[in-house]
Amino acid sequence: MTYKTKGVCCDEIQVEVSDGIVNEVKFSNGCNGNLKGIAELAKGRKAEDLIASLSGIQCGVRGTSCPDQLAAALKSAM
Repeated sequence: MTYKTKGVCCDEIQVEVSDGIVNEVKFSNGCNGNLKGIAELAKGRKAEDLIASLSGIQCGVRGTSCPDQLAAALKSAM
């Protein structure tokens, strides 16, 4: 599924989840190296664990972050 982000540099996040396990994460735009790292760390993990860990992380005064938006994308995919 493709999730349109809000309040971050990344435009969208593509996530693939099967049986509650994250198989693939791709970010469009944003901080390339950091987002590639987050995507690799997410692979093979339970979506519910990632949601619990990443929800609420903020980037400056934005009120959200790319990890927080990934949590929102995973919630939508579930």
